[in-house]
Amino acid sequence: MSDRTEDLLARHRAVIPNWVALYYDHPIEIVRGKGNRVTDAEGNTYLDFFAGILTNMIGYDVAEVRDAVERQLGTGVVHTSTAYLLRGQVELAEKIARLSGIKDAKVFFTNSGTEANETALLLATYARKTDQVLAMRQSYHGRSFGAIGVTSIRNWKNNSYSPLNVHFLHGADRHLPQFARLSDSDYIKVCVEDLRHVLATATGGDVACLIAEPIQGVGGFTMPPDGLFLAYKDVLDENGILFVADEVQTGWGRTGQSFWGIVDHGVVPDAMTFAKGLGNGFAVGGVVARGDLLDSLHAVGLSTFGGNPISMAAANATLDYVLDHDLQANAARTGSLILEGLREAARGLPVVGAVRGKGLMFAVELVDPATGEPSPALAARMMEETRKRGLLGGKGGLYGNVLRMAPPLTLTDAEAKEGLGILVDALEEIDREVRVTQ
Repeated sequence: MSDRTEDLLARHRAVIPNWVALYYDHPIEIVRGKGNRVTDAEGNTYLDFFAGILTNMIGYDVAEVRDAVERQLGTGVVHTSTAYLLRGQVELAEKIARLSGIKDAKVFFTNSGTEANETALLLATYARKTDQVLAMRQSYHGRSFGAIGVTSIRNWKNNSYSPLNVHFLHGADRHLPQFARLSDSDYIKVCVEDLRHVLATATGGDVACLIAEPIQGVGGFTMPPDGLFLAYKDVLDENGILFVADEVQTGWGRTGQSFWGIVDHGVVPDAMTFAKGLGNGFAVGGVVARGDLLDSLHAVGLSTFGGNPISMAAANATLDYVLDHDLQANAARTGSLILEGLREAARGLPVVGAVRGKGLMFAVELVDPATGEPSPALAARMMEETRKRGLLGGKGGLYGNVLRMAPPLTLTDAEAKEGLGILVDALEEIDREVRVTQ
């Protein structure tokens, strides 16, 4: 680590809370980006397979986004607030409403996924006049007070206090012994029976909503079988319970199979939340929901920075780019290449407990080959080995033993093959190390 980086690290530790974690034994400062690669302050270049936590969705230094932002900057209007008409906000809302599949949809913009989920929870609890909410085990929905209440990973919960009365459901926990041998259809049946039992025993009946990620992000890209949420929604509809799909990580075609992750389940939700990749690095989030649901709040509301002209310029350009270049199809093709390669390699590598994902949203679970138990230590080693070879990934999972990756949707076939090669090489190195020590 250079003196420059060491100095910055010391300054970081002096003024930034210690719970703001940094990746790698020797943290890096990213100073440049182009395409799907970034360069750190010491001149090392990396293929970026985490994209600012799924946020630099179409890569770095994209001319269309840069030009749109510069045009807006050139007007001198960086901010006005939602107290005035915002052309870019209206144009983006029209696109998202059309793409959502939700009938008579309206859109409210925020600055992040956390704010978006808070808004969706407000809408649901207000509409149903209850604080009771359903969420999924191993879920993550943000860092704010309400969002933590519907988060179900202990490492991300600071306390048990919540403005919500939350009950957590099965659906993404196939690794548990009682579910491991079930077929998809039998697992869905068991989960639906459990939902009915929760409603009959743990709630007062007047539940506001179920909020769920089609693929759990921080949970390590765990996911239910396709069709589970359709089966859940039948029960929800019987009880008047709203369904909120958290599309913060799965939206915009990332799964390859559909534009929104929830579509794989055959469901049109009452509301969807979004953020991250839409602004390609600029802060933007929001809720798209049934118009009557969004219109129902009686108090005056706004979002000071939601709909910000600069963020809207970036988001409009980013979404247009995704659609014009059919990046959903690109995610399906390049993601399949990587997933198939990882699964083939995993057959001979006992350190790999599982490979899972859809499109350009995939993960490798690291385990102790002697016991099969989750191994956070091996996941940390995997992070170091991939970085050493020129690839950046992320870490997550309920037990902290999952390398999770979500490259920009602009990933080329050549880059996909390059990244796959690095991942397999790093896994083989870790497997050799484990064999030597056992």
